Amino acid sequence: MKKALIILAIVVSALILLVGGYALYLYVSFSSTADDMHTHIERDSSDFRSDDINFAARDPVSFLLLGLDSDRVDLGRADTMIVATVNPGDQSMKMVSIPRDTNTELVGRGWNDKINHAYYYGGEEMAIDTVEHFLDIPIDYIVTIDMDGFEEMVDAVGGITVDNRLDFEYGGFAFEQGELELSGEEALAYVRMRQDDPLGDSGRNERQQQVIEGVLREGANLTSVTSVGSILDAIGSNIQTNMGFQEMIDMHRYESSRHDLEQLSLSGEHSQLDGVYYYVVDEVEKERVTNTLREHLELEE
Repeated sequence: MKKALIILAIVVSALILLVGGYALYLYVSFSSTADDMHTHIERDSSDFRSDDINFAARDPVSFLLLGLDSDRVDLGRADTMIVATVNPGDQSMKMVSIPRDTNTELVGRGWNDKINHAYYYGGEEMAIDTVEHFLDIPIDYIVTIDMDGFEEMVDAVGGITVDNRLDFEYGGFAFEQGELELSGEEALAYVRMRQDDPLGDSGRNERQQQVIEGVLREGANLTSVTSVGSILDAIGSNIQTNMGFQEMIDMHRYESSRHDLEQLSLSGEHSQLDGVYYYVVDEVEKERVTNTLREHLELEE
């Protein structure tokens, strides 16, 4: 039971929802976590799908994770954007981080802008529509997480271990090259740094994925969680999703998919367009990622 709750706590990414339903089913009698997490969005299903998701048939499913920086809450822009696809048939998951400064069309606005501005202009609905248009795949569910909640969940699993490739200082912490043990506060600073990284957003995306993997590893260790209550509090207070309670329960059939995780990347270059700084994704690379995700979702060509 503890292991299932640990996995639910990993909702730092949309991947967590794969097994979170089972944990919620076990604990719903004393927790309102599912109700606290749920948010309604104005759409029934993705226009990029011909049929609705059938969990009983173990259809592949996709998620969009938006990390909202509480220090920038007045701006309403997503600090982190990650797409995850899950295929229970081959028991695997794929994950790609979208650089927040990526230049693309904002669906519903009629012009190009930074992709993370979609949430600012149109909330969850425009963020989903824009990412679907950008990657040419359906987004079935969205998860938003306050970055302070990210910190709480790292602490809830007892901290994480990462392999740092770059010496740097940020947020009052010094991060030496090599293997590091990070608390929640340290992990948040670790993923926020961007300006001093030669790889910019790409380097930051790499660190975000390292932290997610670190939480996944700790989540597999029964001794890494000492307080079930703190995990539930972190989830209910800081995470919102359009996935319903019954859908969360149904997702327990997908649990084995978490053991095979492949990370994809969107290569590109930094550029100024009309005096504004953007990240321009290479079209060939984007097509490669799109094809990989569409194949993983078992979509028709």
